[in-house]
Amino acid sequence: MKTGLFLFAALFFLAPAKNEFFDDKCYQLKGKCMRHCQKNEELVALCQKSLKCCLTLQPCGKIRLDD
Repeated sequence: MKTGLFLFAALFFLAPAKNEFFDDKCYQLKGKCMRHCQKNEELVALCQKSLKCCLTLQPCGKIRLDD
């Protein structure tokens, strides 16, 4: 009985955990379909089910100018 209860609790709480490998991919497999884009992401396309295709922005590097 205890094993069954433990197994149920483990599966119940771990089920909502997301894995990026299983997320819907878009924009040539570089973006992911989400409800809202995060601050460091850009909306590049639309997905099915009213989701947005978000692409993570790359940080700008320092530009070094040689004199």
